[in-house]
Amino acid sequence: MRILVLGFTGYLGAHVVERLRALPGALVLGGGRSPAADVDVDLARVSPEQLAKTLASAAPDIVVNCAGATGGDAVTLTEVNARGPAVLCAALREAAPAARLVHLGSAAEYGPGAPGTPVSESAATRPVGPYGATKLAGTVAVTASGLDAVVLRVGNPVGPGAPSSGLPGRIAALLREAGPGPDPVLRLGDLSAHRDFVDVRDVARAAALAATAAGPLPPVLNIGGGRAVPVRALVRGLAGLAGFGGRIEESTSSTAGSARSAQVSWQCSDITTAERALGWRPVHTLDDALAALWEGGRAP
Repeated sequence: MRILVLGFTGYLGAHVVERLRALPGALVLGGGRSPAADVDVDLARVSPEQLAKTLASAAPDIVVNCAGATGGDAVTLTEVNARGPAVLCAALREAAPAARLVHLGSAAEYGPGAPGTPVSESAATRPVGPYGATKLAGTVAVTASGLDAVVLRVGNPVGPGAPSSGLPGRIAALLREAGPGPDPVLRLGDLSAHRDFVDVRDVARAAALAATAAGPLPPVLNIGGGRAVPVRALVRGLAGLAGFGGRIEESTSSTAGSARSAQVSWQCSDITTAERALGWRPVHTLDDALAALWEGGRAP
């Protein structure tokens, strides 16, 4: 079983690779721009024809696309999140039409949720910014491709190795910088939003299950924690793990909080379809994820 993981050096990709390499009989190839890549691929730049040649040489049975951009300008987001999946699907139709494609999407594709109502895969998609819009375009390219494909619409991943480009990793970095003393003040943005946090290790397990599931899968599956958690609770949980004795101040003028809070104040995914299709539910709690994030960043 040959599995090609695109974006294998990223936060999600690294965890997915680790999970897939534990499967019996799996040969996992890393695809991307890294010098360590087994397969040299830049989805933002490569032509469908060239990528088809690359895929024909790699001969994957399964492709897991973890490549994606969470920040940058609209051009960068479009190249990676929208063009990339479209080119990948075109190349797979030419070079490996029988391969299964597992593509990592984002719950940001849904846009604002209604408080108290988890969002199912059949809900309308109303992304509020370039990130969600470009991720949705990538999802549409995959679901309309005619391939044996599934999109995992991932909530807010948290856990070991979380990068500082995301809220959990950024808060952890700020707490490490502040130290445990009673005097520091952590000035953050609005923390009133509710988000569906999911442990990155549970995301990786969902990707492995989707990659190896028998028969066709639903076109889109929500992968989240299944509950809406105040961002403020996540910050306080990390502060407790850090032994932070200072003050946490919220301000709408700060850039350290959630940038989407004003537009998307509540988000939660209905994960019952993933349980039915994959036998998947999260096994790690948010406390597990925060502890792993904090311990993983400790100095040796």
